Amino acid sequence: MRKSDFGTDFHWGVSVAAPQIEGAHNLDGKGPSIWDTFSARRGKIFKNQHPQIACDFYNRYPEDIALMQQMGIPNFRFSIAWSRILPNGTGTVNQKGLDFYKQLIDSLLSAGIEPWLTLYHWDLPQALEDKGGWTKREVLHWFEEYVNVVASQLTGRGIQNWMVLNEPMVFTGAGYFLGYHAPGKRGCSNFVPAMLHAALCTGLGEKILRSHQTDIRIGSTYSCSFITPKSNSEADLKAVKRADALLNRLYIEPAMGLGFPLEELEMLRPVEKYMRAEDESNLKANLDFIGVQNYTREVAEACWYVPYLKARLVNAKKRGVPHTEMQWEIYPSALLEMLKKFAAYNPDIPLIVTENGAAFPDKLDKDNTIIDHERLQYLETHIAEVLKAKQSGIKVDGYFVWTLMDNFEWAEGYRPRFGLVYVDFETQKRIVKSSGHWYASFLDENVQVLSELENC
Repeated sequence: MRKSDFGTDFHWGVSVAAPQIEGAHNLDGKGPSIWDTFSARRGKIFKNQHPQIACDFYNRYPEDIALMQQMGIPNFRFSIAWSRILPNGTGTVNQKGLDFYKQLIDSLLSAGIEPWLTLYHWDLPQALEDKGGWTKREVLHWFEEYVNVVASQLTGRGIQNWMVLNEPMVFTGAGYFLGYHAPGKRGCSNFVPAMLHAALCTGLGEKILRSHQTDIRIGSTYSCSFITPKSNSEADLKAVKRADALLNRLYIEPAMGLGFPLEELEMLRPVEKYMRAEDESNLKANLDFIGVQNYTREVAEACWYVPYLKARLVNAKKRGVPHTEMQWEIYPSALLEMLKKFAAYNPDIPLIVTENGAAFPDKLDKDNTIIDHERLQYLETHIAEVLKAKQSGIKVDGYFVWTLMDNFEWAEGYRPRFGLVYVDFETQKRIVKSSGHWYASFLDENVQVLSELENC
């Protein structure tokens, strides 16, 4: 398998998110986000860690861009921190925050790296959460104001690819139903309205962006897992359908104009009381590409005592299968299966794998190197599945590794390391791992590039 097998117009890159790498949590006028607040509550994050400094990307982005340039990475997906632009969520614009992103974009373009921008990657301003956050319909107006500010300032600066939301199922499910992500709310009474409003914001964001610039590509990204039954029993097969509707179909289908999959998810019927007449048509988004974000396969079984879903996922470690440090099964063909699933909605809409990667317990060797053969193998085998999809006729046009460098991994803190680049969070030193060297050589077989990287 070679890069040339994918064609010359295939997009290769890495993905990051503002709250996971930027740090500078209160610098230059930034307001607090829900992750700043949530991480300050004891017991919510692994070892009570916090993203106040993270990778210090806010201050160190020039060296990180230079590192990407050395590695030959042509595309960089990142997100805007809403509360860095609008510290109170609405109202006064923080010019220093805008200037940071303008400088970042200009620096990327100067280095020959294409910026791919995500508008929302889970870090709602705390001031808006204090008013109810995603559970309140007012979030549509707040989001509209935010997108208009960003678009008015950043469209026309050379960004050709925009994404509206990152994984709405995760930030609404983990944050407003299960409570183990920010803001820590629980139950259907929070999840159902948050679900509706996030789904509406996909179409809303797309329309606003297009009103500012027509010659751009607009997508949104969706978490997904290939789900199989624990057994062939009728109960387990039905459990798979319910889990698939919740984890894989719940947000992409409204965006495709198909509405919510309520036939499999009766628990979400209350959404109808929150909907207005215009919502059904406003859920549809005219997406130029779909971001597919897959890491694993899940095995589901019927479970009568699990509220609402009556199904549960069987842990990979308990099943005795190979797994990552996140206890996610290593199952490369899951990515191919999900590309098939998303392509079936509309074969003419390109798919981009906007996240795929793995966390393993990386350790520095005595010679200050990180040999991460497990991650290298994970990436190689998953990229091979993307090639299978492309060769079968699926319109898949890109692959982005999660992630450039080790970072703040939400409730898991700094324990899981997903990066191609190792970060010493005490010194902020960056060291390219063997997987990073492999990706660099895959992207550009120039031996000189690799020899330079070995000195980083």
